[in-house]
Amino acid sequence: MKKKIECVLLVDDDEPTNFLSQMIVEAAACANDIQVASSGADALWYLTGDNEKEKSTRPQPDLIFLDINMPAMNGWEFLQQYEALGERKNDNRVIIMLTTSLNPDDKLKAERITSVKGFEHKPLTEEKLNGILRKHFPANF
Repeated sequence: MKKKIECVLLVDDDEPTNFLSQMIVEAAACANDIQVASSGADALWYLTGDNEKEKSTRPQPDLIFLDINMPAMNGWEFLQQYEALGERKNDNRVIIMLTTSLNPDDKLKAERITSVKGFEHKPLTEEKLNGILRKHFPANF
């Protein structure tokens, strides 16, 4: 590994899934920071903050693992709000849908959203993470 990415954001309402994903990312030693959001709304707040000063104090993720089915604001609703950020969103950010969904329509829907760079089935594994890192951050890994 040449250089770690700044931050990974795990967005999932399931604590055991977040725990496992966090262990995988920590073991890979690929990120300076790992953050967890338990809903799309929490993730959106993390990314935008209440103001620019507050946002600038938090490490901004290069990589987001996003679940589809969550309460309050699901993955699709998060993506709709994220896309609406316009200039405030980071076009270099990599969003990977990480889901238990076996519905082929979900994968097709994800492929139509420009911010989504991949669709993987849970659980996150070392092999999946390494493949994502090599594909989307080749200069780092």
